[in-house]
Amino acid sequence: MKTTEQEFLSLIEDHKGLIHKVSRMYMDEPEDREDLFQEIILQLWKSYGSFKGESKVSTWMYRVALNTSLTFFKKDKRKPDNIRMHHKMDVKDDNEASHKETQLDYFYKAVHTLNPVEKALIFLFLEGQSHKEIGSNLGITEVNARVKLNRTKDKLQEIIKKQGYEF
Repeated sequence: MKTTEQEFLSLIEDHKGLIHKVSRMYMDEPEDREDLFQEIILQLWKSYGSFKGESKVSTWMYRVALNTSLTFFKKDKRKPDNIRMHHKMDVKDDNEASHKETQLDYFYKAVHTLNPVEKALIFLFLEGQSHKEIGSNLGITEVNARVKLNRTKDKLQEIIKKQGYEF
């Protein structure tokens, strides 16, 4: 295997969590997440040769992953709708792991109702990026990133409440 391929595979292995998170933010069904995951890796490979190292590797990967997700999301919207049943979860289990999984389910269901830019804002925020970094990654000002993020967090909270989750 060539050195470039080995470097790329190592990079993917080191940052696969980032790709999984983006995939889960944009796709609800496991099969769709896997398709998006593969598409992100393909786009990363296609652009790997042009990565000049002027930014952090993770920043470059965020941009490629988010741009790929936005494109993939638009393509997915053109597919005929599949009927998916969503039911209100009423889980009463004291098990901590089960409770955290329930919280994550509510969170991701709410995230799926956001528009693609709002999803990107939430993802970058959860990744610990500053308002300046979020703005840079999305091509908006730091102030605009802060305002949009606060509005998106409020919107997300309202959606989760409407789903019936009690904080």
